[in-house]
Amino acid sequence: MTADGGGVGGGAGGGRIGVDRIGVGFAACHHGEILQGVFLDENGRPCAGLVTLPMQGPGTRAEFTPRPATSPGQLTVFPADRTKALRAAALAIEKCAALRGQAPLRGGELTLSGDVPLGLGMGSSSSDVIAAIRAVADAYGLRLPPATIARLAVRAERASDPLMLGGRPLLFAQREGRVLEVLGDALPPAVVVGCTLGGGSPVDTLSLPAPRHDHEDVRAYERLRALLRRAVADADTALLGHVSTESARLAQRVREQREFGLLDRIAGRVGAVGLQIAHSGNVAGLLFDPAAPDLGHRLRRCVRALRTCGIPVTRTFATGTTGTTSEEHLHGRAHVRRDRPARSDTSRRRAHLPALRDDEGRLGHGGGTAPARHRHRTTR
Repeated sequence: MTADGGGVGGGAGGGRIGVDRIGVGFAACHHGEILQGVFLDENGRPCAGLVTLPMQGPGTRAEFTPRPATSPGQLTVFPADRTKALRAAALAIEKCAALRGQAPLRGGELTLSGDVPLGLGMGSSSSDVIAAIRAVADAYGLRLPPATIARLAVRAERASDPLMLGGRPLLFAQREGRVLEVLGDALPPAVVVGCTLGGGSPVDTLSLPAPRHDHEDVRAYERLRALLRRAVADADTALLGHVSTESARLAQRVREQREFGLLDRIAGRVGAVGLQIAHSGNVAGLLFDPAAPDLGHRLRRCVRALRTCGIPVTRTFATGTTGTTSEEHLHGRAHVRRDRPARSDTSRRRAHLPALRDDEGRLGHGGGTAPARHRHRTTR
């Protein structure tokens, strides 16, 4: 059976049609954008697009419990304020029921848990939405194609990050749910020292003004797109940092970050190749070349400089690292593929980064007030 041009696999239930099991799904978050602006699509039409900075670790786990015996429309979500995920679950039920040739479920419970900070521009709502869609599909014993998930996600939240498409660098039309360009297999290697701006306060993405771009903007963003394409092809970390910094600089005209100049000066002082700032939030990072012989020293200087300036340090991570999460945990039972061999060029070990300790021996993985996070709920 196929859906919208992609394959739909049966679940662990051996093709069972009934919806009588709890479905689970997972979706990661990201660390803001490397590039975001307006670009030309295949027809030469200006189109909003973005390239996110992938990050292993944090994410949303969704659990969907079908309630066939309830009255129509009785879908609930916990936490109760995750209305986008609730809309996504309803849309996924309609889609999955149609694929199974059934009437949609009358009701169900969606439970979300995880550790994605809310409102910082890390894709928390997209993570919720995608995990919810995967959980519903898992309850139906289906594995929806990424393109289908993308379209459902955009319908649920108006604009979606490309978290359903994995960690490859993609130029993604977030308001249309489609890929404008696959830039390559992986971003150039980089170590990122993450931080939060604006006091770490959350940002209501839907309240931000819609950016207005002219022909000069399109030319500027198309130039950065070409440079990022080259950076990926050549694994050029310095060029990656240049593109990310210039994208953040252009975004200042739409949403000004008062710490941008300060962050830019710190990057120059501590030997970073550039900086990146979420275009719809307050998460940011300084990018470093992992091949630098004095990397540990640069990272420690960076942490000290950020703290001295009152900018909270959050986490340090590397692009291109692979976690140990199983496919069943990521996508649910219906999404396990037993016949897919591991790629020979994929590392199964986490990257080892220098310990970030300042002169007082403190680790550089915290600081500041922790932003709001998903609440956890023990189920079953």
